[in-house]
Amino acid sequence: MKKIISIALIGFSAFASAQISLAAKANVLIPTSSASWKNLKTAATNAVEQKGKNITGFNAGLSFKIDLPTRLFVMPEIYYTNFSNEVTVANDVNAAQTTIKAKSSRIDVPVLVGVSLLGDFLSAYAGPVGSFNLSKGENFGDFVQKVDAKEFTVGYQLGFQSEIKKVILSAKYEGAFSKDQRKFINNVAGSSQEINYDNRSSLFMLGLGYKF
Repeated sequence: MKKIISIALIGFSAFASAQISLAAKANVLIPTSSASWKNLKTAATNAVEQKGKNITGFNAGLSFKIDLPTRLFVMPEIYYTNFSNEVTVANDVNAAQTTIKAKSSRIDVPVLVGVSLLGDFLSAYAGPVGSFNLSKGENFGDFVQKVDAKEFTVGYQLGFQSEIKKVILSAKYEGAFSKDQRKFINNVAGSSQEINYDNRSSLFMLGLGYKF
C-alpha cells in the first residue's frame, strides 16, 4: 500500500510541476501511400509544383502541450477535419470513366507523446488518433452510397515540429489502424457495378500554429 501511495505521489508531483501551453494549429492534408521519406518528399514537392492541386483537405483546431520534468511531453489535440477522396473507374454502361469524389468531415482527437530533440526548436512525437465521422451517405451521378461512413475509426500519427518563439511549424504522417470502407452501387437499370474503397487514406500533413 505504501508503494502505491508513493508512486501516486511521485506521479502527482510530476504532473503538478509540468508546464502546460496552448496553441491554435491548422494543417493542409496531402494524400500519400506510406510514411517513407521518399513518398513524403514527393508529396511535398508536388504540392509546391502543382500549386496545391494535390492538397485534399485541411484541418484546424487546438493543441495542448504538457511538458514533463524530463525531455518528454504529452500533446492531446482536437481538430475539425475536412477532406475528399477521388476514385475513378470505368462505367459498365457506356465504357466511359466515372469519378466519385467522396467528401468527409470529422472530429480528430490525437493523443501524442513526444520528446524534445533540440529544446523547443525541434521535437518528435507519435501516438494514436481517434476520429468521429460527421459525414452521412452521398450520391454521385448514377452511383448511390450503400455503406455509410463508420461513426468512429482509429489511426496513428508521427511527426516533427519546431517552435520559433510563438510560431509552430510541423510535418506529420497519419496512417490507419481501422478502415472506413465505402460502397457505391450504380442504380442504372441493368447495371450491377459496385465501387468499394477505404476512405481512411494515409495523409501527409503540413502545419502552421500559434502558441498562446
